[in-house]
Amino acid sequence: MGEQRVQKLIAQAGICSRRHAEDLIRDGRVRVNGAVVELGAKADPSRDHIKVDGKLLPQPEPLRHLLMYKPREIMTTCDDPEERTTVIDLLPQDVTERVFPVGRLDYHSEGLLILTNDGELAARVTHPRYGIVREYLVKVRGDLDERAIAGLLKGTVVEGRRVVPTSLRPHGATRSGANTWWRVEVVEGRTHEVRQLFFRVGKLVQRLRRTAIGPIRDEALRPGEVRELTSDEVRRLRAATRSTAGQGSRGRPRRPAKGAATRPGGDRERSRKR
Repeated sequence: MGEQRVQKLIAQAGICSRRHAEDLIRDGRVRVNGAVVELGAKADPSRDHIKVDGKLLPQPEPLRHLLMYKPREIMTTCDDPEERTTVIDLLPQDVTERVFPVGRLDYHSEGLLILTNDGELAARVTHPRYGIVREYLVKVRGDLDERAIAGLLKGTVVEGRRVVPTSLRPHGATRSGANTWWRVEVVEGRTHEVRQLFFRVGKLVQRLRRTAIGPIRDEALRPGEVRELTSDEVRRLRAATRSTAGQGSRGRPRRPAKGAATRPGGDRERSRKR
């Protein structure tokens, strides 16, 4: 394999994402041939002994790229101190590799989630500088008036950084008409960012579903189901991180048209109340 950056080798071994591996190195928890290494160090796994927290780095596993529909009330973690069900618990038995969830999807939210042991791809998908768009369907009580729409497009601060949606569009009303669905796109990947965006304009999110991660979407996948990403999907996901690198979240938000929740063509779109 030749020499590669140590954080990349750790990620390839399925220990964690490359970004987390960088933190491990900064914390002095990684040694190569007995010596603590600094960020940027390189090693050759064919001849060097690489240890993380005193444990020898295993040989790289075959890469797995999985797509899951995470149900509500499931933890997006590898383990939970409160012993709640995690996304790892939902994996089929034939997934023996140490995959981990890419990005965050909170306990009460549902929708698409990538799990992989491909640390390099995971880092690119999650880091805001690559501008991978996450699309969500959001249900709120009532409708959004012009003031609320303007507030949402202005963005808010989450975890010390400003989050501004790149797109906001009406998706339809529920059958009773008491609630509405909105389609929103963000790139930051902050915890509860979509819920916070709506909360700051006086709207509590009643339901939140992630419907796309960059070019990846699957309307047929049901809650709890898992499938392999196709080679073409992985290729398109990699290409998306290359084509958007450095753009971050600088895209201008798209403002929805005034009036009732409609499709772009003008036909009213009603989501079945669930």
